[in-house]
Amino acid sequence: MKRDLYFSKPLMNAAGSLGFAPDFRMRISLDRFGAFVTNPFSLRPRLPAAQPALLHFPGGFLLHTGLPNPGLSAGLRKYAAKWNKSELPVIVHLMADRPEETQIMVRMLEEIENVMAVELGFAPLLADDIILLTLEMCLGELPLIFCLPIEQVLNLGPRLIQQGADAISIASPRGALMTDHLITGRLYGTSLFPQTLETVQNAAKLGLPLIGGRGVWTTENADAMLAAGALAVQVDAALWNPASIFSVPTT
Repeated sequence: MKRDLYFSKPLMNAAGSLGFAPDFRMRISLDRFGAFVTNPFSLRPRLPAAQPALLHFPGGFLLHTGLPNPGLSAGLRKYAAKWNKSELPVIVHLMADRPEETQIMVRMLEEIENVMAVELGFAPLLADDIILLTLEMCLGELPLIFCLPIEQVLNLGPRLIQQGADAISIASPRGALMTDHLITGRLYGTSLFPQTLETVQNAAKLGLPLIGGRGVWTTENADAMLAAGALAVQVDAALWNPASIFSVPTT
């Protein structure tokens, strides 16, 4: 029987922002969240990028990490018990570029307690047909959230929902900056908010269950997304800012 996708509170962290398991000792006020989203997992282990980068630009920054992780099997051995004991339901984010591997990972997670849903993230410019095939192969007990680039949210999102996905979320956009060479990576910061808010508004007009996010820096930002029709809101880089309203004082 398929599990329900339900958020007791409409805030959560975004994948990649708070690690692989909830930790209520951290300075982030997790009691404001309705779910915890893990860092991305791949089927096999991934090492960090050979040359990780953090580059600032007006209104945000570019981050290149390589998405290191221990691989899902090792991750389950290390984190599944922590997920089960967590006060927050857990959404596991998977790197879903290969449908067959993604299907294996989703089936593994169906056996794990307190996993609320799976969020599937994809490589840039991955063909719609591969994403739709991934949905077909992964339908089962766990609700599926498809984390799409903003360019695909409104045209591919409705097809995914019609065919059995439970919600859509917004992936971090990608960009490039020049130092002594060109560096590509994911973009974060307040400058993203106007575009993502418009996407939330347009998705609501289509009746698309969209988890808003990207560029959310204040409670006013989050409230604006909810007022525009977002199902819930993900917070990313604001969680790393000691002055953020999403942080709590250290003791």
